[in-house]
Amino acid sequence: MKIRLALLSFVAVPALFLTSCNNDDAPANTTQDTAAVSVEFAHKYGTDALILGQEYTTSLNEHITVGSIKYIVSNISLTRADGTVYNYPKSKSYFIVSHSKRAPLGFSLADIPVGNYTKINFGIGVDQAQFNLGAAGQGDFLAAAQAEEMLWSWSAGYKFIAYDGTYSSETVADALPFSIHTGKTSTDDNYGTVTLTLPQTLQVRKGQTPGIHLATDVSKIIDGATKINLTQIDDQGTGATIMGGTMAPVVTHNMEGAFSVSEVHNN
Repeated sequence: MKIRLALLSFVAVPALFLTSCNNDDAPANTTQDTAAVSVEFAHKYGTDALILGQEYTTSLNEHITVGSIKYIVSNISLTRADGTVYNYPKSKSYFIVSHSKRAPLGFSLADIPVGNYTKINFGIGVDQAQFNLGAAGQGDFLAAAQAEEMLWSWSAGYKFIAYDGTYSSETVADALPFSIHTGKTSTDDNYGTVTLTLPQTLQVRKGQTPGIHLATDVSKIIDGATKINLTQIDDQGTGATIMGGTMAPVVTHNMEGAFSVSEVHNN
């Protein structure tokens, strides 16, 4: 259950790229007209760009060095200005965002109906309905998850979030490892949902290239709505680990608050 990382990278199953947007006078929707919308992620630690291997200090005065962050984004939907919702096809709606040493990437949502959109909604993890389709029902995503080490095993299930690094504190002088891997357990679903209002209307138009730029503040995973003290979790003095138990739902809730929209572009 290890992870690696460094600048932002994405792994997904279908990945097409753009064609869409601008012109406020374009029709809100037709049965034929569609375009692609890009979704891009940038990772931060607080207000700064995330740099792997750099030390950061939490609100509990612990010192964190991030080694890896990966998470599954799923079940994407876009809300139109009139309040109706377009749900991206479920079979195509599972992606892995991975901060690695490869080039920063995101993913493209193909065939979005033209129109004006004001919100984006997505899940963090793999929902139970998808998992219930069995290994054969996961399509190419199962292999993608295995390749990115986001699957413990088929019987154990997917990792929804995988966050690794080292920490030290006033009582931990020499840095020790931390590992936070969440997914569905026998007692908790741990599937998160995120809804974000766009700072400006996303105008999906044929022949244009609209996109949504999201920022993920990874500091909030342990330093979000609920503060997680790694020193207290590490009761053996060998490293702090969250793989389930009462802290996994806390991590999920914190992660739900880690996202914001940094930009919408319509050309």
